Amino acid sequence: MSCHRPFCRMATLTLPAAAALMLLTPSLVTPARAQGAQAILSDSARSEAAKPPAPPATGGAVAAVEPANPQQKGLAAKAIDRVKEVAKSAGDIFSRVPCMPPKGAAKKMGSLPRVASKLATGQPVVIVAFGSSSTQGHGSTSPEFTYPNRLAAQLRRQYPTADITVVNRGKGGEDAPEMMNRLQTEVLDLQPDLVIWQVGTNAVLRNLDPAETVRLVEQGVARIQAVGADLVLVDPQYSPAVNARAESAGKMVNLLGKVAELRHVGIFPRFEVMRDWHQKQAIPMENFVIADGLHMSDWGYACFAQLLGDDIIRSVGQIKLGVSVPSDVRAYRPM
Repeated sequence: MSCHRPFCRMATLTLPAAAALMLLTPSLVTPARAQGAQAILSDSARSEAAKPPAPPATGGAVAAVEPANPQQKGLAAKAIDRVKEVAKSAGDIFSRVPCMPPKGAAKKMGSLPRVASKLATGQPVVIVAFGSSSTQGHGSTSPEFTYPNRLAAQLRRQYPTADITVVNRGKGGEDAPEMMNRLQTEVLDLQPDLVIWQVGTNAVLRNLDPAETVRLVEQGVARIQAVGADLVLVDPQYSPAVNARAESAGKMVNLLGKVAELRHVGIFPRFEVMRDWHQKQAIPMENFVIADGLHMSDWGYACFAQLLGDDIIRSVGQIKLGVSVPSDVRAYRPM
């Protein structure tokens, strides 16, 4: 994951320029703190390292100083322009096709008690996005458009002073067996408050036994619950490549749903949500799936993240209103 931190003082850099450079400079996985704003990005943002470098982070507030020479001023201006371009592209993504929740579905408020309580009380929050290529962001045109980064940006806008870290632990080509091998070091060791676990798609594509995949997922769910983290499972995507193995995909979706129900954890029914986009909302498949027939597009990732973020925000609102949410029930449905 990469997140943005306040940077040490440069010789007289303007506040907007400092803020722009802060957004464009990757840092360590540790949570970032800033006065008035919190920048949150996932590991995929490391590709941004090719952009103009900034001084190393030392903590503390962003200094408002001027560039020492014209070359630095030009660098700062370019950084500001880049930030404006990213903000515009992020804002434009829903301009033609809005992101709507599934039609005709019961609107059930999910609960994510640990992350909601921490956000409501101003405590640091660590969210780990765990999965394969659609978590890593394959198919997106820029690191800003991976779903962990879109989710991070949404939460940053909603809670601008919050201390939130979003860690991207997606690795293309993997499924439950490979993910279980790195669950401890890449997820549990980060002491997460929320784990969003996307799993099952590659098992379907490889014709692996859905029951064996789900057996491993159950083991992983138990280990995540043991550390007290909230958990949302994400089932396979609705796409031509997955639909070509409809029987296996159907079994995987049903079994993951049963695990979520039996273990009292959240489920993001991605397959049903994406099918709703196509069949009920009449959104062309190419609007949310790229040409390979498998991976999601910028719009698909953005709407997926939006629905996740909306439910986290609603859950925080419940906590703030004093609604009692049982700590062992995380019935998550973004509908």
